[in-house]
Amino acid sequence: MTQKPLTYADAGVSIAAGNALVKAIGPLAKSTARPGANAELGGFGGFFDLKAAGYDDPLLVAANDGVGTKLKLAIDTGNHSGVGIDLVAMCANDLIVQGAEPLFFLDYFATGKLDPAVAEAVVASIADGCRQAGCALIGGETAEMPGMYAEGDYDLAGFCVGAVERSKALTGDAIEAGDVILGLASSGVHSNGFSLVRRLISNNGWKLDRPALFDHERLLGDALLEPTRIYVKSLLPLVRSGRIKGLAHITGGGLLENIPRVLPDHCHAVVDAGAWELPRIFAFLQAGGAIEPGELARTFNCGIGMIAIVSADDAGAILAALTDAGETVHNIGVIEARTRGCTVRGPAGSWSAREDWSATHEHE
Repeated sequence: MTQKPLTYADAGVSIAAGNALVKAIGPLAKSTARPGANAELGGFGGFFDLKAAGYDDPLLVAANDGVGTKLKLAIDTGNHSGVGIDLVAMCANDLIVQGAEPLFFLDYFATGKLDPAVAEAVVASIADGCRQAGCALIGGETAEMPGMYAEGDYDLAGFCVGAVERSKALTGDAIEAGDVILGLASSGVHSNGFSLVRRLISNNGWKLDRPALFDHERLLGDALLEPTRIYVKSLLPLVRSGRIKGLAHITGGGLLENIPRVLPDHCHAVVDAGAWELPRIFAFLQAGGAIEPGELARTFNCGIGMIAIVSADDAGAILAALTDAGETVHNIGVIEARTRGCTVRGPAGSWSAREDWSATHEHE
């Protein structure tokens, strides 16, 4: 018996579908073009011209990240319109913390069987994130791998490169006792803590397609999937002016573990949890798992997606400048001369606490 000749399509991989996707997303990538990159797709690599971008003595800064199990909520709800913004944000926000302007971005999309509509929605979201961050989408990879993923599942990884003039790099060395901590409001849960969020959904039987108890105007799934805020364009002018001493992107580890990462030795961040109102989405999550305030501060951003450390004399002016740039900003704490670390504390009534509370993380 003569065996039928096998093709790649017989094994579950469609080269034609992949080529059609590249053609479809070409205009999306082109919409992210910026000085230094034309954002054309199709080559084996992407070029970037630092001279055309206006740099004289740049340091390159690179970051990569994913979206984590927040993707499962996107897949479960069929809402893929924000996860690409999350992907860019997790990288671009890490770059601005170093003082770097995000220049270009590359993505990796992996799935068992390519669904062109889902893939195009995700890449459209990535392009949206790139425009928000001011970086060019200059390349990516779509991997169709039968047997590696359950039906309908996919995974994302992002890679971003930025640049900062050598003299403007943020190292945190200038931070000292007496400096003020400003907190820039988050847009929601962002992209961390979703393994706990999903556990809460399962334990409580929450329905993602029902109105959220904390916001009857939105479905719970949509509220949880609110994309991560990208802070690059509001922070970059202040970073370049030299008026910001340090920045910390509040991701995994929450306020407690992220702020100390940018502090020099013998500097301790003391954050007043009563300085801003805990957003209702976090109060909802807290109630769903009887989560202690200290655990909230170690797991979620709790309404603060980025912190800026500035001199006390300049704090008011910088707060006003960030507000003018569209951010919601709170004066949330101070730097003290103590062991390197962070303490978040609040009065009775804050974060559902019955009495005064405090949680501390010392950076090793």
